[in-house]
Amino acid sequence: MRARGKTLLQPLAKKTDEHEFYDSIPKGYKKGKTKYIVITGSVISGLGKGIISASIGMLLKKMGLIVTPIKFDGYLNIDAGTLNPFRHGEVFVLNDGTECDMDLGTYERFLDNSLSALNYSTAGRIFKMIIDKERSGKYLGRDVQFIPHITGEIKRLMRELGMKMKADVVLIEVGGTVGDLENSYFIEAMRELSYEEGKENVCFINVTYILEPDSIGEQKSKAAQLGLRSLMSMGIQPDLIICRSESPLFYKIKEKISTFSNVPVPYVISDPDVETIYEIPLILEKEQVHLKICNVLNLTKKVKELNLKEWKKYVEKIKKPKYTIKIGMAGKYTRLRDSYASILKALEHAGAANNCKVNVEWVETTGLKEDNVKKRLKGMNGIIVPGGFGSRGIEGKINCIKYVRENKIPFLGLCYGLQLAVVEYARHVCRLDRAHTTEVSPDTPHPVVFLLPEQLQKKYVGATMRLGGKKVEIIPNTLAHKLYGKKIVIERFRHRYEINPDYVKKLEDNGFVFSGKAPNQPIMQIGELPKHNFFVGIQFHPEFTSRPLRPNPLFNGFVKTALEYKLKRT
Repeated sequence: MRARGKTLLQPLAKKTDEHEFYDSIPKGYKKGKTKYIVITGSVISGLGKGIISASIGMLLKKMGLIVTPIKFDGYLNIDAGTLNPFRHGEVFVLNDGTECDMDLGTYERFLDNSLSALNYSTAGRIFKMIIDKERSGKYLGRDVQFIPHITGEIKRLMRELGMKMKADVVLIEVGGTVGDLENSYFIEAMRELSYEEGKENVCFINVTYILEPDSIGEQKSKAAQLGLRSLMSMGIQPDLIICRSESPLFYKIKEKISTFSNVPVPYVISDPDVETIYEIPLILEKEQVHLKICNVLNLTKKVKELNLKEWKKYVEKIKKPKYTIKIGMAGKYTRLRDSYASILKALEHAGAANNCKVNVEWVETTGLKEDNVKKRLKGMNGIIVPGGFGSRGIEGKINCIKYVRENKIPFLGLCYGLQLAVVEYARHVCRLDRAHTTEVSPDTPHPVVFLLPEQLQKKYVGATMRLGGKKVEIIPNTLAHKLYGKKIVIERFRHRYEINPDYVKKLEDNGFVFSGKAPNQPIMQIGELPKHNFFVGIQFHPEFTSRPLRPNPLFNGFVKTALEYKLKRT
């Protein structure tokens, strides 16, 4: 029987070329040229993996390495464009128009690089790519499976990113936590990547959490141990473990983590709570994380000495400001601060540049009326009306804008903020009764804000807005031109509605100045009031291009004016 079976099987084996491997090596790829750092999380989400990833990337960049990050999110959305800020935080927009997770904003700010769609992926995007390939016959004759096809395509994405960016290091952040079903195949892909690339080319870092219950009064590592065991059961041996905690990590906790994870004690890193996230790179530098990563990846001979002199000066300004101002954030997502993450960061950047701390007070506009707006905005040195969608809280925002315009309180309107500033001005200065945006009032007699013409034919919601970096022509002899100092700038957009060109002359005749527009198009992008100390609305999102050491000019000007406004009244 054995001989007979052998006779039957041999011809079958010769007739097929099938094997269990899947080619995920791009053409021209050289093993070892690109190194990979994979950052996972355990115990709980929201630990700050994005901040840690960005901080590591910044340290390595300042050592002379070319670093490019990528974030993987396990949800089935193609991108983050249709996600509610209450559920997922801010939708960050890249220069190429990609709508993505807010961690990409952290990467850009820390690395001071503009990223693209190559630096972001979701399960939905990967699955769609694979289904499209299957339908076009790319896997002809094969049953498409998680292993090797999905994991193979993930590895291909990582390798292609490294090649296209000519990166020394690809920094991979795995969204969610170890044990989540939705990222398990991605973690498997990273295990395979290490197997194929060689251990000297892939460094695994796990970010875990050390509990410190008030009722117990001491640090507890059991949850972290279980999370690490779960990760190791998936075939991942971490090289470094970064332990988030309320207070600095006790040495005995380091020893416990080391024992349960096979990670040497010096490679168990303490990352306690800090006053500002900009201290994280300094904490990691003190723990020599950058050197330990270079040791794991055999990069010690390729890097130069780390210099964080300018960054330390910036952190000092954040922690020890000379002045303090209060800015009101008038919006409808005030219960979730992450909804306005980039605005808060842009205010921090501008605050440091002006040697002042910016305290943000949240103003829920849903119940803001003309008779209570004065009381609610009392003590504010400036007001921001941020972007948003829909009708909830809109009349409260308009009441807020009217009050700050009439009382010359510094005002910055972002996207929807510009549109509502135009609505308010049309109603109360131009006397256009019931002027409105057609987004909220389709039957308004004066549609001063209406749908962009190219939006009329759109069938889908996702990724169909006016998105990404666009040129803005700045009009000379305006505040906008004074702030930017340029005739053409590039800023990032995310909107469907615009100022109706039919009403531009009426608004301008009544004193409203459009100081920025789309080149060669009647699309208004910046509006201001010359007789006001600072009343500026913009159609784009300047918060997306602000950097710690290079604040966006509009935010810088707004904070500077708000500080002057306060000092004149004290």
